[in-house]
Amino acid sequence: MASKDELHHLVDKLPESEVQAAQRFLEYLCDDPLIRMLREAPEDDEPTTAEDDRAAEEGWREYEAGKTRPWEAVRKELGCE
Repeated sequence: MASKDELHHLVDKLPESEVQAAQRFLEYLCDDPLIRMLREAPEDDEPTTAEDDRAAEEGWREYEAGKTRPWEAVRKELGCE
């Protein structure tokens, strides 16, 4: 099994042209698995119904009007705390 010291040695040997690629890959490995899954999930291409569109528009209008509740209040209401 590789140690972090061995990885540091490999990083020191990297050609300058590969540093950004290595950084992106290491950041990918350090990502939260849930965040990675969400980022890599396919785009939802399922068609919406007219009812879906109306509900989304209503929700957006309420959001723009400031009719929202803090997440902490919702969690408490749902008994998540």
